[in-house]
Amino acid sequence: MTISDVQRVTVLGAGNMGHGITEVAAMAGYDVTMRDVEEELVADGYEDVQWSLEKLEEKGRLDEPAAEILSRIDTEVDLETAVADADLVVEAAPERMDLKKEIFSDLDAYAPDDALLASNTSSLSITEMASATDRPEQVLGLHFFNPPVKMDLVEVIYGDETSDETAETGYAFVESLGKTPIYVRKDVRGFVVNTVLGPFSAEPAWMVSNDEATIRQADAAMVHRRGYPMGPFELADLTGIDVGYHVRKEAGTPIPPIMEAKVEAEELGRKTGKGYYDYEDGDGADYEPGDGEGFDTLRVEARMINEAAYLVGDDVATPEEIDTGVKLGLGFPEGICRRADKIGLDAVLEKLETLYEETGDDRFAPDDYLVELVEAGRTGEDAGAGFHEYDTGGDGPGDYRLLNYELDDDGLLEIELDRPERMNALSGDLLGEIDDLLSAVDVDDVRCVTFEGAGDRAFSAGADIGGFAELDATDAMDVTPAFETVNDFDRPTIAKVDGYCLGAGLELALACDLRIATEGSEFGAPEIGLGLIPGGGGTQRLLRLLGETRAKELVFRGNRIDAERAAEWGLANRAVPAEEFDEVVGEFVDDVVEGPPIGLKVAKTVMNEGADASLDAALAMESQGFGLLMSTEDVREGTAAFREDREPEFRGE
Repeated sequence: MTISDVQRVTVLGAGNMGHGITEVAAMAGYDVTMRDVEEELVADGYEDVQWSLEKLEEKGRLDEPAAEILSRIDTEVDLETAVADADLVVEAAPERMDLKKEIFSDLDAYAPDDALLASNTSSLSITEMASATDRPEQVLGLHFFNPPVKMDLVEVIYGDETSDETAETGYAFVESLGKTPIYVRKDVRGFVVNTVLGPFSAEPAWMVSNDEATIRQADAAMVHRRGYPMGPFELADLTGIDVGYHVRKEAGTPIPPIMEAKVEAEELGRKTGKGYYDYEDGDGADYEPGDGEGFDTLRVEARMINEAAYLVGDDVATPEEIDTGVKLGLGFPEGICRRADKIGLDAVLEKLETLYEETGDDRFAPDDYLVELVEAGRTGEDAGAGFHEYDTGGDGPGDYRLLNYELDDDGLLEIELDRPERMNALSGDLLGEIDDLLSAVDVDDVRCVTFEGAGDRAFSAGADIGGFAELDATDAMDVTPAFETVNDFDRPTIAKVDGYCLGAGLELALACDLRIATEGSEFGAPEIGLGLIPGGGGTQRLLRLLGETRAKELVFRGNRIDAERAAEWGLANRAVPAEEFDEVVGEFVDDVVEGPPIGLKVAKTVMNEGADASLDAALAMESQGFGLLMSTEDVREGTAAFREDREPEFRGE
């Protein structure tokens, strides 16, 4: 079966995951049957889908009316009826292997012979489930992340006998949903994302259990020093301490005493009102940035990196797939393999070897593949290779981790901020890559630069606070040069704003010459809510662009304005419907690309510098620029083309 054969999908389960998968499949155009064991459960799930679709419709995030999407969803209680004409079945039942095997045995009997049978399990063996059928080659894992409507990642998991055709069809199905799939080529417990996540939660728990750290110290260090979206104990409280406990118990993995004590006391986190933090009588996760001093973050990250090495060395997943998985599935600030290369694999190996020698605990035993990389001299970025390859020589732009770029033959340089899992938040590293790219590219090859954000939610939602966590106050006063590099670049720059454009993201857009936005986009400078002010030129550029009244309103109130108001105020050049966005941007780009490069450079310089000068000085600059351009070949070509009634062909001469 190929993806073209998949027309009807059946989802077994109407709970959070089941109704979420139903919703995304129906949104992608599939006919879907959602089944659960009781009418009440199915009805509740359908109501949840309806509510979610209506909210998305209100926000303008649907391509068709919610009612049309709902019309593609059927509900059912009888299993045999639910799967009778299914091309793909996705099981989203509770995480019990006995129940899963019973379901797959029934599916084998009731589903069409060519139907693919998938499980949404987050940790249980696909191979064992497939053993309950006579078609194990047609069984695979499709692990969606919660909530499926918002989370972009899906792990596509091979069982021992899953055929390539089955996995490839599952992969294509995920792509058809608008999600990002990664292959998990071997049926390992925890798959990719949870395998890497395991030490993030477990190692701090061991350290606290052994009186080597405190809960607040661990959480503060991992969030405020290393940039993770949530501390390990805060995360455990959110997901439920018992969840991690039972996963480890079923796997036969030693359980940290503090975790076991919390489960025995039935203090399981937010759902019970108390876990590692007190959510009823206390302030919840109340750690502060300064609480993280002295915590050994490398010990935790070294174990996570070691797990990543195991996954790569055992051909479970590639470094690219692992990095995509942890960024999209966990919201990590960067891929764990990229982070490892930045730390230095030799430093990671040394840390593990030291801990292994001191404790004799197998959890610190270095993976063979990690050892192989270090012995081969592949120690990371500085060496030119680690998990990934790096361009360390030559002039011009290099390879970048956090942005994508393409320079076409017409001179259009397209730059994409590639952190969709963090709504393209601007970290110090990403700003450094922007600065490096624009500083290294041959300006003579460029006619126009565009900036946009990856994904469909944000141009950039602001600064990645975690990315600046270790910045000294005195260093923070030296504003990153990236904004000035964009502002001063010798060619016109255009910000393509689709979604949130906030904080540092707004400052990047302000550094561009032109801003075009979709009507659903939002602009704002929310820094004042953190006790800060815009630090990348935002206060001054807003003042010059909007005038004192409106600039102060944005900065003082810290609120947002929609794209239509931004256009009215002059903050955006255009606010256009989403379906017209690419066309309008293309018109702007074409005009700039076909324009005279030297003339545009001089115009930009005179206008930028003249804005900060007296009128007399600005007029003098304009006159000088005009005189300079009169001697160029482009002016001669422009004049000749006007006389001959043809389009000019400017060469930048």
